[in-house]
Amino acid sequence: QVQLVESGGGLVQAGGSLRLSCAASGSIFRINALGWYRQAPGKQRELVATITSGSKTNYADSVKGRFTISRDSGKNMVYLQMDSLKPEDTAVYYCNADRVVMFNNKILLEVWGQGTLVTVSS
Repeated sequence: QVQLVESGGGLVQAGGSLRLSCAASGSIFRINALGWYRQAPGKQRELVATITSGSKTNYADSVKGRFTISRDSGKNMVYLQMDSLKPEDTAVYYCNADRVVMFNNKILLEVWGQGTLVTVSS
């Protein structure tokens, strides 16, 4: 199967930066798109940013100009550089893999990581 493991979360002051990483492991042939989602306390999970295998990116309006998503397809890694953090960015951040093609031709439509907590203090 496929596992996604996030790292890089933590506590940071408003205006600071953090870089999240997500490593996908397993017998992966190709991942269509990778992305980051977040869920704040009492709120629904929301999209933060996605990046396709062709490096096309998409961002939530709330993070445009502050966050940057990137991927290393050779290593099945995705990153989220978060700058100018605000208290409202506080959430658990989840890595997502969309349409994972395995070497045995099995296709997993969606895989989620366990999440990493980001806390931004004011």
